[in-house]
Order: sequence, then structure tokens, then C-alpha cells
Amino acid sequence: MARRGLAGAVRIALWADRALGPGRSDTTDGSGTLGDVTAERAAADLGLTLRKVRADWDTARLAGLVEVHGGCARPGWRLRAWDRDDSAVLRGWVALFDAWSLTGTAPDGLSPATVAEVVEAMPQLLSLLQLSAGPVPVTQLLDLLAQRVTELRNERCEIPYGPQPQPATDPDAPLAPLLDWALDALAGVGALTSAEGQVTLTPLGSWAVWVKLEQICVAAQSPAGNIERPAEDMLRGCAGLRPNAARAEYRAWLAARPVGSAVTDLLTAARGEDALLRGLAFDCLRVVGAPAEPDVRAVLEETSLRPYALLWLAEHEGADPEEAHTVLTRDEATWLWVDTAAAVADHGEAPLLVRHLESAVQGTVPALLDDVRALGHPRTVQVLVALAAAHPDPALAKAVRRAAFQVHHGGV
Repeated sequence: MARRGLAGAVRIALWADRALGPGRSDTTDGSGTLGDVTAERAAADLGLTLRKVRADWDTARLAGLVEVHGGCARPGWRLRAWDRDDSAVLRGWVALFDAWSLTGTAPDGLSPATVAEVVEAMPQLLSLLQLSAGPVPVTQLLDLLAQRVTELRNERCEIPYGPQPQPATDPDAPLAPLLDWALDALAGVGALTSAEGQVTLTPLGSWAVWVKLEQICVAAQSPAGNIERPAEDMLRGCAGLRPNAARAEYRAWLAARPVGSAVTDLLTAARGEDALLRGLAFDCLRVVGAPAEPDVRAVLEETSLRPYALLWLAEHEGADPEEAHTVLTRDEATWLWVDTAAAVADHGEAPLLVRHLESAVQGTVPALLDDVRALGHPRTVQVLVALAAAHPDPALAKAVRRAAFQVHHGGV
């Protein structure tokens, strides 16, 4: 069902990949909208109307089938995985489902605040539809919408001052067109059907709502109690957990907050001085998956985060985690080696730091020291001093101490 619903979006994404090729600057107008010339060319090539081309293009963007960077579009990872990975198809459809409010224009004449309240209230209506497991009258949904909007306003303590106009005869009247808009948009993405004043979730819509409800349940059962803590504290709390337990904690923490703000908070924690948090933050971002990709790409120009971001992107695009390191240059791999060594020195044990030598790309300690001295990592001296103190070979420890001295005094 998800493949069928996204067929038009896949068609336009494949056309753009074939006809435009990578790096074409005329793909969009810079905001993600398909440019006029390109849209007309697509309509002619595919035998579609301009309106259909634009609608399919917008769907492709929302579903992650194409990614727009500046004035250029490129195939998203989901398009590459479309024929071989059912989970990529489902993730694409869920991304579209989550973005239902962006697929159409809300009715005119209503305040943006009211529109936002309806969007915020819709999960409760969808939950009712899912729990009902059958048709629900639109009138019942409208009553529930009015109740939920009132609750949201009361939660914000929106108490009007001064004389108030007489209430409308039908208090649901302002919300009725917005409910129609929301139901039409959700029907447009394939989440529900509407007929004869009754609304029913499709099997796909029911599955998506069930997944969202499950995420809420996961968030309510944070195994180690980190759900309410800020990103940095949560990561520190997960540092001593086994991988599976840490991932369960990450999922609970992520499910309790909007994805965008969670990703921002994780990257902020990764920018700190503690190298351990950098590695843990990107582990948590692996649990986030595709929604984190734009933010991860945006930090590629930050020296301290670049190696982590490159590895994340390589794994995200299908590389074997054991082979992902091949995307790093020698300098990037060395920077990551020093950063990881700093985390081990701060939080680990001496034997682990000695074993960390084996992971260096240089192959020999002299070659590693040459590269490390030239690298400029801010923790180089501390790492070399800790390594010299930990290593059982006196000759090698002496060479490492000499390198630390040279870096500290600006020598080579």
C-alpha cells in the first residue's frame, strides 16, 4: 500500500535522477519548489499535467525520495533502497504521514494559531480512530477536536481580557472547515478514508498510529530513568550501559521529544570538550536515523564532528559498519583516533588505551606519532602523555613522551 501511494513520487524522483543528473543547478528555485522550466520538461517527458508533476515532486520531497540542497536536488537514500528495502518504503510513507499538514493549504480567514491548534490536536483524533477500529462519525471527531482545542488553550492559560462578544450559536463552526482540511490531507497521504459522514483509518494509517502510540509507551518506560534529563546528562547516564540497553534508553529519550530539537541538543552535546559524549551522541543519532541526515550533513565543515558525521552518513547510506571507516582520509581517521583516545584516557582504563594503538591507520607507532604531531588536535598532548604512562614498553613510552614534549613546545 505504501509503494502504491508513493508511486507518483517515485516516478518523478527517478525522472529527475535520469534526466537532470547530479549537480544540476536549475532543478529548483532554491526553496525546494520545482522550477518552471524543469516542471514543464517533466510534464512533457512523463505525459502528466504541470499540477500533477508539482504535487508528485512535493510528495517526493516530504517522503525523502529527493533531497534539495540550495538550488540542486539529488536522490534520497530511500529512492536508492526502494526496490530492495521495504523498511525504506515504510519510512518514506511515515515521513509523508508526519508531514500531512504541509501537503495542502489551510482554509483562508482563520488565524495561524487556530490552524496550529488543530494540527496539535489531530493525534488525539487519530488515536480515537485507531482504537475504534472502524468508522467514526465526523460529528464525533468535531466534538473531540473542539474539546482538545479548548484544553490546549486552557493549558496555555489563554484567558481573554475585557468585554467579549457573544459566543457563536455553533461553537464548532470555526473548526469545521479545519477538520475537513485535516481529514482531506490525511486521506491524500493514504492514512484514512471518508464516506457518508464517516471516517475510517486505512490499514496503513492504523499501523502508523499504532507505531506512534507504541513510541509513547516506550517513552513512558525509560529503563534507566534518563527520559527527563537534558541530552548531555542522558548521554553520560548511558555511558556505562551495554549497547542494547543504551539503545533502549536512546529510543525512550527520543520518543519523549520532537525529533528536530532532540537532534539539535545531541549535536550541541557533541560539540563539547568531552570526546566520550561525541561518540555517544552519534550513536544516539544512529537511532534517530533518516530525520537526522540534514543536520548531520550540516556539521561536515566542523573539524571536531566531521569524522563522526562521515561515518554516520556512510552507515546511513548502506555501508557495512566494519567498512565505513574507508570514507575517512588519513587525517580524518587520525583525528578520530586521537579523539577516541581522549575519551578512553578520560573515562577508560590504561590497558584499553594501549590496545587502542592497534586501531590506528598508520600501522606503526612512529608513523602515527608523525601524523599526530602535525594534526593539531587540542587533546594531543594529554593523549600522548596518558599513552606513555600506560604503555609497558619503555622504549615506545619514551618515544611517545618525546612526541608529547615536541607538540607542547611547538616542535616537530
